[in-house]
Amino acid sequence: MQDDAFPPEPEAPRPKRRLRDTIDGFFGISSSGSSFRTEVIAGLTTFMAMVYALLVVPGMYEGSSVSFGAVYIATALGAITGTLVMAFLARMPLAQASGLGATAYVTGTLMGSGMGLSYANAMVFVLLDGVLFTVLTATGLLQRILASIPKEVKLTVPVGIGLFIAFIGFNNAGVVTLREGGISFASFNVLSGRLIYKDAVAALIALIGAVAIAVLSKRRVTGAILWGMLGAAALYYALIGLGCAWDAPGCRAVFSAIADGFENPFKAFGAWGRESVGQVFANGFDFSAYLSENGAGALVVLIVTSALSLCMVDMFDTLGTLYGACAKGGLLDEDGCPVRMTRCMLSNAVSTCAGAVFGATTVATYVESSSGVAAGGRTGFASLVTGLCFVAATFLSPVARLIPSAATSAALIWVGVLMMSAVKDVEWSDPAAALPAFLTVTVMAFGYSISYGIGAGILSCVLVKVCTGKAKELSPVTWLIAALFLLMFLFTN
Repeated sequence: MQDDAFPPEPEAPRPKRRLRDTIDGFFGISSSGSSFRTEVIAGLTTFMAMVYALLVVPGMYEGSSVSFGAVYIATALGAITGTLVMAFLARMPLAQASGLGATAYVTGTLMGSGMGLSYANAMVFVLLDGVLFTVLTATGLLQRILASIPKEVKLTVPVGIGLFIAFIGFNNAGVVTLREGGISFASFNVLSGRLIYKDAVAALIALIGAVAIAVLSKRRVTGAILWGMLGAAALYYALIGLGCAWDAPGCRAVFSAIADGFENPFKAFGAWGRESVGQVFANGFDFSAYLSENGAGALVVLIVTSALSLCMVDMFDTLGTLYGACAKGGLLDEDGCPVRMTRCMLSNAVSTCAGAVFGATTVATYVESSSGVAAGGRTGFASLVTGLCFVAATFLSPVARLIPSAATSAALIWVGVLMMSAVKDVEWSDPAAALPAFLTVTVMAFGYSISYGIGAGILSCVLVKVCTGKAKELSPVTWLIAALFLLMFLFTN
């Protein structure tokens, strides 16, 4: 018989259950209507959808002074930092990595336009972008700047960046080639006698890869870009192998390069330590090469306008992704804005600062996060899972090097396709809107400069407003931004 004076001691709670409850309470998994299983699946889905960034971003530095392994590790660390900050600060199911638009700006405009800027110099601009983004977000000025940019420019900046990125993909694969006489399309003429088999295969694979990604996307396959790239890579090596069978020039060298490049993954960490981490402070502020051809005033204007352009690219990428991904998962507040939006923007800004120290380009929220949200992700725990997957991926740099440029170019072309959709929202029937929109897109693509495209769009909008008697519609901030870009055109490059 039980003694009522001495009731049985309650069972001690299991430590495992206590930890699970703590995690649940911190991320709000149960309160959001989700579950641990759903969040894990969502995190893995997002990782599969955006891991291609680790393959594409290093390839965009091809031909520069920094090695593939160094950029791979820097990009992975930027993704890890950005995604984990998003998980713990914003507690949202969104993942981050170096943005392709920002990377295109760094490699194509800053490092690739003959201005004498080094990789370390470029990281200074990225760091300034992060600092500027942090200050603007924390003070609430970001919304004022966004409101001051003409609508037609805001709509077409992503379109221009998409064409810019696609052009890089076309050029890297040899689909189009820059020559002294202009741009030429790849030759597939088997009767000409001038066909270079290896080059024709690379161009063909980029186009086939883009088609494959489109087909997989149409069929709603998770990770369509990744699977399309891997399939294109496999086909590339199969065709190059056939070329080796009849001793086509250059084919055997492809497999020799693979043998030479497949190395211990820790060598990539060594290259990162030598070439990337801390370069922003060690050599980034040495602008002697640029100053040898330009004055100090031009450098100041370049720094201000480039940091502003990078910030705009970052801002448009992040805002567009936040609204798109959060709308899919019902993560909008009563005003139609993403929940914890300020924290999301701060996560982006802080991660960009850290990424610059690692040697990574501007960290942005990836639109592929919407795949994880669609899979049921509702909390930062999904981002935690994605971030841990990126940790594991840091040791896969030798595998990443096996993906040929032709396959990564297919991804760049597809990203260009995805970014074209905003062009339909421009009021093309209104000349005052059509000209700035057109110049923003075309100057970016044909002038091979994202900042010039933004500047041309804003300046043309100001001129049209002034000449049509609508100057009062322009805010002081718009005038200031236009003046900065005018100085850029007059005193740089």
